[in-house]
Amino acid sequence: MSPTTDQVFPPSPEFVAQANANESLYEHADADRLEFWAEQARRLDWETPFSQVLDWSDAPFARWFYDGKLNVAVNCVDRHVAAGKGDRVAIHWVGEPGDSRDITYNELKDEVSRAANYLDSIGLQAGDRVAIYMPMVPEAVIAMLACARLGLTHSVVFAGFSSAALRSRVDDAQAKVVITTDGQFRRGKPAPLKTAVDEALGTGDDAAPSVEKVIVVRRTNHDPDLPWVAGRDVWWEDTVGEASPHHEPEAFDAEHPLFVLYTSGTTGSPKGIVHTSGGYLTQAAYSFHTVFDHKEGRDVFWCGADIGWVTGHSYLVYGPLANGATEVIYEGTPNSPDEHRHFQIIEKYGVTTYYIAPTLIRTFMKWGREIPDAHDLSSLRLLGTVGEPINPEAWRWYNTVIGGGRCPIVDTWWQTETGAHMLAPLPGVTACKPGSAMGPIPGISAKVVDDNGNPVPAGEQGFLVLDKPWPGMLRGIWGDPERYKDTYWSRFAEQGWYFAGDGARYDEDGALWVLGRVDDVMNVSGHRISTSEVESALVAHPSVAEAAVIGAADETTGQGIVAFVILMESGDTSRDDLITELRNHVATDISPIAKPREINIVPELPKTRSGKIMRRLLKDIAEGRELGDTSTLVDPSVFESIRSQRA
Repeated sequence: MSPTTDQVFPPSPEFVAQANANESLYEHADADRLEFWAEQARRLDWETPFSQVLDWSDAPFARWFYDGKLNVAVNCVDRHVAAGKGDRVAIHWVGEPGDSRDITYNELKDEVSRAANYLDSIGLQAGDRVAIYMPMVPEAVIAMLACARLGLTHSVVFAGFSSAALRSRVDDAQAKVVITTDGQFRRGKPAPLKTAVDEALGTGDDAAPSVEKVIVVRRTNHDPDLPWVAGRDVWWEDTVGEASPHHEPEAFDAEHPLFVLYTSGTTGSPKGIVHTSGGYLTQAAYSFHTVFDHKEGRDVFWCGADIGWVTGHSYLVYGPLANGATEVIYEGTPNSPDEHRHFQIIEKYGVTTYYIAPTLIRTFMKWGREIPDAHDLSSLRLLGTVGEPINPEAWRWYNTVIGGGRCPIVDTWWQTETGAHMLAPLPGVTACKPGSAMGPIPGISAKVVDDNGNPVPAGEQGFLVLDKPWPGMLRGIWGDPERYKDTYWSRFAEQGWYFAGDGARYDEDGALWVLGRVDDVMNVSGHRISTSEVESALVAHPSVAEAAVIGAADETTGQGIVAFVILMESGDTSRDDLITELRNHVATDISPIAKPREINIVPELPKTRSGKIMRRLLKDIAEGRELGDTSTLVDPSVFESIRSQRA
């Protein structure tokens, strides 16, 4: 049965009248797709204008605008200053403890120049990699832009990841510099961060061989005896802070690598997704302007994502700043010091555009509408969702309680790999169905097909594929072109299509519904975590012989991690204590986000005769459904013992 709704929410006539995009944008993109993208690229400043839009001769390796040159940081900062907009606030930064900073484009240009000058002074050259392991502080944005200014390829690692996760990413990218903070504030208290860097980078024979410098921003100042490695570690304030605010940038090829961002794969090792400069910035800037209906100099935009995820890259740094936006960046959690925090920020700064994950919306629902109702949210004019499909109930609540029934909602589907929005309603055009991303944005082409690549009828589930290249697409997996081809292009290699990994349906009205992952990657609160990474962490515990992990539907987080483990010979630890220990072990080894919601200790796992664990049947158990086909199992009776353990 197709997920559908009879309710349709068209934009108001007032919104339509002032919208950046209308129906003709689709017609224009369909008439000449490459010229359409060339026009979007020309919204940027190019040092050397491009003459070629797309080279797809070495598919699936694309080159967009490849004979042009530009500087990404210049497009995000300098050109706005040059246009006389230097006094405009670029960032309203709000710290969790209550401190705040307003940073203008003039100030941002000076700070980015200082950071670029210091990085240049220590011998970094275009193409070198820099790891950024930081909380949501302004210096994180400054560091990213400084790297872009110099042609350094940054790799931002979510500050909630473990030291082991940081080390694997530093080693894979061969980062020469790590930029971090002494600590971070979480729920009102300082927590260490630089010590995790020390643990990650190691010492002696175990030291990370590529790292030459660690630059530390003083954020919490919580430890007077902070461990320090002489010659390697430097304070940001003593180095970047003392550098000149004047820096002459150079232009780089459109295909110059801008960043590597690691995302979970269906094998245990994370994938370093490579994005380049010209095509990525074109699509991030275009989609920000169009999907968010951004009004330069009037709107105040707030993306609630962390800088460590692609949403933070595209819609907290590059998309907004390329458009000269004023935005809010908040360091902390939504309930610190209490559940009113987000709504106080919206009220204080007059936020007009609010872009968050469905997980947070469902959390707000649990807290109760009396919390947002206590605040003046009338500045809001557009709402957005990201990270996972939103359930219709949450969509309606968001529309009514947060948006006051007057704000279009843009439900956006895209991935780390796509770089920017792919499916979304246009707020001045589309009559929305709650829970549906509606369809591709102008310039993007997608299909829903069966195993053989044939279009599926309306109402039937199929595979979501992208059948034409797009400017913001990944250019590969760092250091592993074969894995790139195998992961994304092998399923429909004959047709030359990118397989997104998600299932989808078109309904009878032509609205597209994304139905979630069809592979072994879980989507927890909008964060992609592979089953095999969690399984590997569990099996690394001395008490565990074997593990199987699935993502089960979760009302709050979209999917919750449910694990089934077989133990070694039983020890002295009680069952409850061991489960707690295993959950904490996964949190330490990967991230607290990856901590299983539920761990079931079972005598056996359901396996086929070839030894494959049947995770879909475990998913049926976890979600309380009747079991699917068990005919291929060695021992179908195993489910009775699993059910008895969960009872």
